[in-house]
Amino acid sequence: MKKIILIGLFLYTFLLNAANGVQLEGGFKVGPAIILISILVLFVLVGVFNQAKDTSDYYAAGRSISRVGSGMAIASNWMSAASFLGMAALMYGSGYHGLAYVVGWTGGYVLLLILMAGQIRKYGKYTAPDFIGDRYYSTGLRAVSAIVAILISISYCVGQFGGIGLMFKWVLGLDYYWSVIIGGTVVLAYTMISGMLGVTKNMQIQYVIIIVSFLIPLFMMTFKFDYFWLLPQIGYGAAVSDIVNGIPAPEISNLLNAFGHDFAILPSPEYAMPWDASTGQTFFQWMAIVFSLMLGTAGLPHVIQRFYVVPRARDARWSVVWGLFFISILYWSAPVFSALGKILSANPEIGQLAPDAIVIYTAQIANLNPLIVGFLAAGAISAAFSTVSGLLVAGASAFSHDLYFKVLNPDSTPKKQMFMARMATILMTIIVMAIAMLKLALIAQLVALAFSLAAVTIFPLFLLGIWWSGSNKKGAIAGLTVGLTVAGISLVYFLSAKYGWALPGQEFFTFWLGAWYFAWIGAPLAILTNIVVSLFTEETPYEIRKFLVEKVHT
Repeated sequence: MKKIILIGLFLYTFLLNAANGVQLEGGFKVGPAIILISILVLFVLVGVFNQAKDTSDYYAAGRSISRVGSGMAIASNWMSAASFLGMAALMYGSGYHGLAYVVGWTGGYVLLLILMAGQIRKYGKYTAPDFIGDRYYSTGLRAVSAIVAILISISYCVGQFGGIGLMFKWVLGLDYYWSVIIGGTVVLAYTMISGMLGVTKNMQIQYVIIIVSFLIPLFMMTFKFDYFWLLPQIGYGAAVSDIVNGIPAPEISNLLNAFGHDFAILPSPEYAMPWDASTGQTFFQWMAIVFSLMLGTAGLPHVIQRFYVVPRARDARWSVVWGLFFISILYWSAPVFSALGKILSANPEIGQLAPDAIVIYTAQIANLNPLIVGFLAAGAISAAFSTVSGLLVAGASAFSHDLYFKVLNPDSTPKKQMFMARMATILMTIIVMAIAMLKLALIAQLVALAFSLAAVTIFPLFLLGIWWSGSNKKGAIAGLTVGLTVAGISLVYFLSAKYGWALPGQEFFTFWLGAWYFAWIGAPLAILTNIVVSLFTEETPYEIRKFLVEKVHT
């Protein structure tokens, strides 16, 4: 026993001394690397011991997950790199305006709870395209919605792979591109082994890692810098006041960051303003982002698919309640990192830090124990991995189940379907890696793009498909066409602005149809088009209307 204790103390001392606590970029960090590798090995082992034995396991975890377990998986699946890293990044760079993402994403789950969770489970399908194809009695709609689900999954994954690349770069000291490749290869390995069953089990473990690694530094930093540490989520309000009012150096000369800089900071009142000319943001953009993220949350294929893994509709509703509770713990905490990061990096010698890594940088500059910082980085990677695995399964399911099995080859065996799902997972991973290397935008912004796409395509089909039996195939096709048209216009102008192409009406379309919030107009237009066309075309078949009344809304 004494030998084990001595070995443990030796390893702890070795890791403590080996890790470089204030090196913001580059360099291999031994302690954080060992933590990271240990966690990744754990993820792979969980996948190995919870392998998908059949298509039911691969698509829906055998419908065997409990309410609390599903809630933890929902939270883990949801708290991506955009939540763990991206929200603090947005608030670090734009202050109050970044809260639009917190409000939009949280409100979206409330929308799901009220409008969809129980009804989706009662309908009894495996995937979002499966529901759309059956509800609107259309093979063509099934195929198109499957393609849309794959595009949404790829768009969402790009932001996560960006987060994975940043964290692997920080821990291992590798080039960003190699970091993306290594991280993507690991998540691909255990996703292919596990399917939804192993992925869901992993998500429960990942949630614990995510939330513990996120909260420990908050308590330590607020205690160290004399804010209300018993509840950092409230105590950081004093830090925001310090940013707004400024801090004269002599008043707190006893408080220093890891580089020996004091806390002097010039007044920055715009940090706490929701929309101000100095931030470059407007009231319209704030509201448009909130609206788009809310509807997009309720239309994301990998989120909808989580309601199929529980035994009953009641469990689906309770899993959302538990998921909201688990999510709120992190969402309530993210602004603390942005506020403390703003103060700690105020010295001109540090300058403006890379926003997407501000969570890690804040802990480093606060001079926390390197192992704590390493654990925080591992939490960020866990957040990205948990979301990516769910997205890859959702995209692969859309291809294998909805495109290959339901459209291209209805006679295929379950074994062949599993093979096609795994091939689709590999192909999606390669595509996502390639796009992530382009560094098109901040993590949270890339994720917001996926939400807007979901809001104008899948959300209207689910909303009307569940709650209005009059919505028919032609109405759905027309609404989906309008939604995709708005999304296409927005993406064309986003890419043109990114690469300096001059298009007619560039400024107008870039502002009113921004890639992060074009759903503010796209979703209502898609819904309205669906309703109008459905009213003037043939009625929904009797069997479907009867099923909605007797099975979905009882």
